[in-house]
Amino acid sequence: MPKPKLFIPGPVDISPATYEAMCSPMIGHRGKDFEALYASAQPGLQEIAGTKRPVFLSTSSAWGVMEGAIRNLVQKKVLTLCCGAFSDKWFDVSQRCGKEAEKIQSEWGQPIDPDLVRAKLAEGGFDTVTLVHNETSTGVLNPLSEIAGVVNEFEDVLLIVDTVSSFSALPIPTDEIGVDVLLAGVQKAMALPPGLSVFVVSEKALARAETTNDRGYYFDFLEFEKNHQKNNTPSTPSISLLYALDSMVSSIMEEGLAARFRRHSETNALVHKWVEENGFELFAPEGFRSKTLTAVRNNREIDVPAFIKAVRERHNFLINGGYGKIKGKTFRISNMGNETAATMDELLCALSEVLPEFI
Repeated sequence: MPKPKLFIPGPVDISPATYEAMCSPMIGHRGKDFEALYASAQPGLQEIAGTKRPVFLSTSSAWGVMEGAIRNLVQKKVLTLCCGAFSDKWFDVSQRCGKEAEKIQSEWGQPIDPDLVRAKLAEGGFDTVTLVHNETSTGVLNPLSEIAGVVNEFEDVLLIVDTVSSFSALPIPTDEIGVDVLLAGVQKAMALPPGLSVFVVSEKALARAETTNDRGYYFDFLEFEKNHQKNNTPSTPSISLLYALDSMVSSIMEEGLAARFRRHSETNALVHKWVEENGFELFAPEGFRSKTLTAVRNNREIDVPAFIKAVRERHNFLINGGYGKIKGKTFRISNMGNETAATMDELLCALSEVLPEFI
């Protein structure tokens, strides 16, 4: 069977232009050619991230930077904001790093309440907060600006935000709202192959890292800062992925961020319309729904694995079932990356053709 077109939460479908960029000639990573490649992507990445700070490049999944942020910044206690599989996992990672950690646990499918964050931080003892902006396991989009505003009420508390599946698909004003570490993988809304992460570190966070012991080396924020001054990375980077990144950033700038944000909102709305017309329910509540993927509540009690298999076998499109403890209770449809109204219509027509057999 040929490989299907991906409409899953990530990795997503990769364009021919991206593959072509990855075939650029190999270069040394300590020479002028690499420095030029590194520097080329910076202005666009800064615009996407809403920052004037450097955008560091890490040859790793986003989890590497997520763990690295814990090791660099947590000296007292970290508050983990949990509302799904990936935000819940951050609590476990913090403990495995030997850090004292507490969590605010929202029911899966519900967003984080900023008032609860304020109340917990007021208890004292915390120096770091972690937040997943767009929780791909549940389709919940957390209120980032409101939570950042609360965290910034507490002078010595730093905010780390995972924007893995929202980066480049909706506005993220990092500097304006006061995010201390913003991180993302590139295999979701950026529509690149996995294996590269981008992240921003505030001056305040770098100052904290300078006084933190046992940062390690590979994810030491100070090493990234030092090498950035030379348009380079601390360790050997995935040069082919950086070619792809530079190409994609250029493409995003050509499309325009406002147009890109609007496209994601429009394709997301098409999925929501299909959900409602076919008698399903949206798993996340109104006002807190992801713009890049949709978690569909299986209120019609269809056989989700069989439905997904039939769509793949008949139309060669792949969507995902539920994740973790809501497996079977939901299924998920991505509209992130390069998708358009036309490509989403192809998928939704395929879903409509197969669905009657499972009702």
